[in-house]
Amino acid sequence: MTRFIVAPQWQGSSSSRAMQLIDGAEAIAGDLPRAATTMLEVPAEAGDAQGSGIHRLSALVRMRQSIEDAVGASPEPAIVVGGDCGVALGAVSAVAADDLALVWLDAHADLHTPDTSVSGAFHGMVLRALVGDGNELLRLAPGIPPSRVVLAGTRTMGAEEHRFANENGMRRLLPADLADPDSLADAVAATGASRVFVHVDLDVLDPADITGVALPEPFGARTADVAASIRRLRERMPLAGATLTEFSPSSPAAAVDDLGTILRLIGALA
Repeated sequence: MTRFIVAPQWQGSSSSRAMQLIDGAEAIAGDLPRAATTMLEVPAEAGDAQGSGIHRLSALVRMRQSIEDAVGASPEPAIVVGGDCGVALGAVSAVAADDLALVWLDAHADLHTPDTSVSGAFHGMVLRALVGDGNELLRLAPGIPPSRVVLAGTRTMGAEEHRFANENGMRRLLPADLADPDSLADAVAATGASRVFVHVDLDVLDPADITGVALPEPFGARTADVAASIRRLRERMPLAGATLTEFSPSSPAAAVDDLGTILRLIGALA
């Protein structure tokens, strides 16, 4: 049975709707099998930057450890439901090794450092932390080599993010590429990895498919394409774990409207 870990972390978000990430995580949790689901407690306080340039650093460090411990408590793969994208740090930390590839399904590359981030929000830095860069309290050491990272559905990147991805051999798939379900599996196979971790930020989807995201970007991937690509990938390579993040519905009624789409993606992952 698939394990689910729900981590309603909001402290890594730059959005004015950050607190609605709690509502989103709880809405998803309500449709998960109770016996297979662990709810994590998120620090009530915002947390302090501690001079790092990362807002709410202290809370994020606590959540990283909490998520890593929960994922590592069993050898069975876990799907961590956020909360903001920062939950991926603890989830990947628990399973990282030199045979792991990382798929980053996200409208944004999340490759900033504290020096290049305009917002100071960790959800724009988490992938850079996973490849071993950035603040020493919020980075994977050793990081996953960029050559084993696949950016998929990404369509918004800053100049520094473009430079880093290009100079370090990150593979990229545009939203349209995902219409061929083999494209993602082929890109991951080309990394030489034998296991894969899949991160899904819901804003990878086209805004026509989902409304409950704080930072929507036009011309996104279609739900059917993302789900089919994940399923094909899982047919070809073991899934080491996954994250699904950034659901911030504007109201309980709006959450219900999006849950069918979200559960379709969870079904592909599980």
